[in-house]
Amino acid sequence: MTTRMKATLLAAAATLGLAAGSAGAETFALVQINQQALFFNQMNEGATAAAEAQGDELVIFNANNDPAAQNSAIETYIAQGVDGIVVVAIDVNGIMPAVQQAADAGIPVVAVDAVLPDGPQAAQVGVDNMDAGGMIGDYFVDYVESDMGGSATLGIVGALNSAIQNIRQDGFEARIEGMDGITVAGVVDGQNVQDIALAAAENLITANPGLDAIYATGEPALLGAIAAVESQGRQGDIKVFGWDLTAQAIRGIDQGYVEAVIQQDPAEMGATAVRILGDLAGGGSTEAVVSVPVTIVTTENVDDFRSIFE
Repeated sequence: MTTRMKATLLAAAATLGLAAGSAGAETFALVQINQQALFFNQMNEGATAAAEAQGDELVIFNANNDPAAQNSAIETYIAQGVDGIVVVAIDVNGIMPAVQQAADAGIPVVAVDAVLPDGPQAAQVGVDNMDAGGMIGDYFVDYVESDMGGSATLGIVGALNSAIQNIRQDGFEARIEGMDGITVAGVVDGQNVQDIALAAAENLITANPGLDAIYATGEPALLGAIAAVESQGRQGDIKVFGWDLTAQAIRGIDQGYVEAVIQQDPAEMGATAVRILGDLAGGGSTEAVVSVPVTIVTTENVDDFRSIFE
């Protein structure tokens, strides 16, 4: 990076948090969805640690769930001349013009978690959300057969503004579709915000007194569902399935009403994306799709994850 570019970055520090780094260090930007969800904070921590290990600089932009802010941030980072951009997209289609602008400027973009359509991005890092949604769908079907007498009335707490969570919902629904004994009472929109998900889940439970299972497609949705089950005193007759462990989810597993949670490795996702940018900056290459495995966490293996949330 040139001395002039470093000076430009330093001058823009007040706008997007950029600061001058060590001589020879690359400067990467992570354009994040929000900093409310533990998932995103763990991703930030992994990305930051990887950048430090490489001797590079990482700045993080918090879009506060605003897709337009993500586009504006990318455009600003392009003007500032960063060496690479990691993006966790809110609107996977709406982000593409900014991704194209970065590519046109010679700045590699690595997408994490939310899957972008075909385009100029250097790599896609994350899990196969359709497949993982199917995995927990299969688990749910088996659980209904073995532990719920072969029938269940299910509600879904989703985030209809999140492309990635819609994929998780589709993967789950594809596995339970047409299964005898399973009825979907309804889908509510938690909008990827915990308080909204809580209110939506409470309405779902109230409107469907016979509800005995909930599937939640992400961390805010799962936290909202857990809080709703507790506020309604339904821990004894509603089983919760969902995505992304938290201390509250582990407590629910211990209490027996949270049955299974898909756990990703967000820290490794962030670290992998930054390592890819480091490799590209050094003249290396990358696979177009880099997968990070998931685990279904239940009472059988929850002890392996407790330390993360202590």
